[in-house]
This record gives sequence, structure tokens and C-alpha cells, in this order.
Amino acid sequence: MAKTFPSRSALPEKIFERLNDASGVYFVGTLVERRQTPYQLLEVYDTPELGRILRLDGFNMTSERDEFFYHENLVHPAAASHPNPARALVIGGGDGGSSEELLKHSTIEAVHMVELDPEVIEVAKAHFAKVHRGAFDNPRLEVTVGDGLAYLRETAARYDLVSMDLTDPVGPSTELYSQATFALAKRAMAPGAALTLHLGSPIAHPARVRGTLDSLRSIFKRVTPYFVHIPLYGSTWGFACASDTLDPRAPAPAEVDRVLAARGVGDLQYYNGETHRAVFALPNYVRELVG
Repeated sequence: MAKTFPSRSALPEKIFERLNDASGVYFVGTLVERRQTPYQLLEVYDTPELGRILRLDGFNMTSERDEFFYHENLVHPAAASHPNPARALVIGGGDGGSSEELLKHSTIEAVHMVELDPEVIEVAKAHFAKVHRGAFDNPRLEVTVGDGLAYLRETAARYDLVSMDLTDPVGPSTELYSQATFALAKRAMAPGAALTLHLGSPIAHPARVRGTLDSLRSIFKRVTPYFVHIPLYGSTWGFACASDTLDPRAPAPAEVDRVLAARGVGDLQYYNGETHRAVFALPNYVRELVG
């Protein structure tokens, strides 16, 4: 059973996240809940700037007011580029935000979320309705509580989209960013499918960004990095779309907007046809980093 600490702090405090040994980002917030689950330290804070924030082991995961920077860009560049995505897999993503974005596409028949820590889901349902927006009640979403890596080893299912919505590759999560894991993810992908995941900051984590891309390129024929500023993370943040065939840079902005309209994808705060094209435009220092 998780150890639960006193729910609310009396005074606001500084919430600090270390990006690397030389830099970090902080917000001011009031503690709502802190608990040690069997897997990680889980914290919820209320902040004046970003609303409620979810933290795991001292890392900022999502917030009520800026979650769309991350979730929309993790999901839609690949989803809108796929001609007919019907089945999607989310590894991690217990806050429900990435599943909610996938479910916006009318072509999606089923989303399967595999989340290791049931208490993340519990806390998301209790505190982060503005992130998941009722996705857990959608009959097209199936939730499995368990090890995502074990699921990839065992599943015979095949998916059109796979989103690895993970914590940073630190400690136990490191294995999830390995060539072996990417090969398992590829095995779970249908023809024409795409995998998306986050890479980290090209400024704070250049070796991580380059290393993850190298691992992806050893498994997939086409790996496309892209970058978005995320306020909660305090930095420009990298993503990748990996596939043997799908090229997310191919659709023109007008085509992306047409696809979104045809699928009834609405309530987007960041993503549209123009931003789809823009995220793939890389500054020279990033071009040099990603090769």
C-alpha cells in the first residue's frame, strides 16, 4: 500500500525540477497531495501559472494549463499523417492526456493504455479532469495496469499508432528507450504504422536526444525528429516519429487541416496544419545535433 503524506501544505513552496547538473526550472505552488507508491513519489501541486501540476519522482509530468503543448504534439503529427488509424497503443500515459487526443480522431476504433502505476490513474481521475477530459469513461479506451515492456513482449496485437508516453529515461525507465524495446514496439505495429515518443531537451539533454535517435534509427527506416517549447518543462523539447514508411513531413498544411476536419478533431489549443509543418523546421544547432 502506498504511503500517503499530509495532503495540503500550509504555505506555497518552490517546486524545482533539475534539467541537468547546471540548470533547472521552478514554479511556486501549494501541495495538494503527496504519496509514495510502490513505484515512485507522486505529488500534486496547485500553481498560479499552470494550474494543477503532476510530478513523479521530482520531475514535472503534466499540468492543467499547458498539457496540450505535449499531448497534442505527441499524438497528432503521426495520427494526422496516417491515412486511416484505427487501433492505437499508449505505453504509460496514465494521466489520460495522450489517450484523449487519440480518441479525438473518428477513425480510431480502440485505444489501449498500458500504465505501470495504478495510482497515477487514480490521481489523474481525482485531480486532472482538465487533462484527460473524461477519456477514462470512453468505451473505446481499454486500460491495462501493468508493465508496458512486458506487454510488448507478450502481445500479438498490431497497432496503427504507438505512443510511448513515458517518464524521462532515468533509472528503471532507461530500458524503455533501448533498441530492444523499440524493436518490440515495431513488432506490435501494423504495416504503415508509426511510433512517437519524447526525446528530452536539445539544450539540457543533447546526448540523450542524439542517443535515442540513434537507437530508433537502428530499428526503423524513417525517423523524424521535431521540437516544441513546453512551458512546464522549461525548455524546447524533442519528439520523434519512427516508422518504416510513414513520413509526417509529407502532408501540406491544407491537407492536415482537411484531415482534422474530416475526422471531427476539435478542441485543439496548439496543433493545426501550420504548426504541423512548423515543428519539423529545425534550427541549425538542432540539425547538427540530430544528424
